[in-house]
Amino acid sequence: MTTPPSTTPSGSTGRIARSAGAVSIAVMCSRVLGLIREQVFAGLFGAGYAYDAFVVAFRIPNLLRDLFAEGALSAAFVTVFSEYTTKRGPEDTWRLASNVLLFFAIVISVLTLVGIYLANPLVNLLAPDFQLTPGKSELTVKLTQIMFPFLLFVSLGAVVMGILNTKGKFFVPAMSSAFFNLGSIVGGLSLAWLFPRFGQPAIAGMAWGTLMGGALQLLMQLPTLRQVGFRFRWTCNPADPGLRRILLLMLPATIGLSATQINIFVNTNFAAGCVEGSVSWLNYAFRLVQLPIGVFGVALSIAIMPILARQAAQKDIDSLKQTFTSSLVLVFSLAVPATAGLILLAEPIIRLIFERGAFTALDTLQTAQALTYYAVGLFAYSAIKVMVPVFYAIGNTRFPVIGSFLGVGANILTITLVIDSLQHRGIALSTSCAMILNFFFLGTVLYRKLAGFPLGYLLRGVLKILTATVAMSGALWGLQGWLGAWLGGPVWWQVAGLAVLIGVGVGIYVLGLQLLRLPEFTLLTGKLVQRFRRS
Repeated sequence: MTTPPSTTPSGSTGRIARSAGAVSIAVMCSRVLGLIREQVFAGLFGAGYAYDAFVVAFRIPNLLRDLFAEGALSAAFVTVFSEYTTKRGPEDTWRLASNVLLFFAIVISVLTLVGIYLANPLVNLLAPDFQLTPGKSELTVKLTQIMFPFLLFVSLGAVVMGILNTKGKFFVPAMSSAFFNLGSIVGGLSLAWLFPRFGQPAIAGMAWGTLMGGALQLLMQLPTLRQVGFRFRWTCNPADPGLRRILLLMLPATIGLSATQINIFVNTNFAAGCVEGSVSWLNYAFRLVQLPIGVFGVALSIAIMPILARQAAQKDIDSLKQTFTSSLVLVFSLAVPATAGLILLAEPIIRLIFERGAFTALDTLQTAQALTYYAVGLFAYSAIKVMVPVFYAIGNTRFPVIGSFLGVGANILTITLVIDSLQHRGIALSTSCAMILNFFFLGTVLYRKLAGFPLGYLLRGVLKILTATVAMSGALWGLQGWLGAWLGGPVWWQVAGLAVLIGVGVGIYVLGLQLLRLPEFTLLTGKLVQRFRRS
């Protein structure tokens, strides 16, 4: 097997970028609404008692959501469903989809009922120090029981998303998370205003809004699902070969993702033991770092997964290598400058977005410090989202499992060493260290499993990206000093100052990549110019 040429991007780059672009627009809408949702929380509840309880309560079903909805189930289903679409007829393909939907609806419903029943011990396990504050543990249990059915809605929504992605529909399923945030904001705010009039805490209204958003996330995809030809059948056959293969693929992935959940458990446990507000500060910071992860890493992951699965099914390993390498360059070209921007602009960004109402200047400072440490691992986090689908495509899922548990070890070691001195900042740093170690491990293994990929091409691309990022960072650092009065002034002055900084930074970075002629970038700009001329 020969290594593909290392001087040109993959022929799939344009198609991946178009699909990823559609997903990115939808993800951007979702993330913006998500930030508005966080602004609502910050303004109403700040960082402390009520929001700490909400974050931990939501984290419990969310831990399982990561396993079923956005992790093991989604990736395993797309792999098998793509193979059915390529090699079998519509009858078998749609029967598999109905069987999977009904089977997991039953399993997750049972799991949800068990979770509601065991909410109290689960909360005490995840955040034992909450019992030291009167009423905090009880409030967390109440919110957990309200939000647990969220798991069912988003898990079924993930299966529907996998079906639509395989059928070439990316925008609508990616927009579904925007509807989750919309439902959470509108429903949550309405109920948060209403509940105190009946003696219920306002934060419980936000919990019910979260549940409404989860239902909306599933329901808004159903019309498009019908358009692609799906008709639900009441069939539940646990012995079906396709379902059994999905479960077998899920097993190692679930074990691997359980490592991530262990990290989240450890981090939450440590954060709950730090000063009050630490859980909130970390959550606000991670919400911000999720914006580029979603727009870059998740969008590209969703876009390349069907292509990689098809190339693997056709045994076209050379094209698979090129697709992976070009996708990795695209991820770095977006994640590396985003890392620099978040580190340099952490405090003014958080001040503008959150500092009002119950969210104080101290909260801004503490959240900005957490964001800085989270941003260090952004490139690795985004790249892993692209690397893991390659392992699924080639049918080798045990190495992501091993990498995840290496990350657990790195996380626990780092957090133990730095928690006393860095407090909540040490938790953000340990998360980044775990991601970086996992990234280098998976990259090394993939290089061996694929009998090499164009490493020189990748390194040349990274060098160009770093060069353009350094130029951008120097300009931002110098300009930030000039605009200090704007960034600390009234809201509209802050908006203007950040707009100038981001605009100048993006302009310098784009110009740098164009002058350095990064192949993926020049390919995309060339296509944009052609489309503009045709228009």
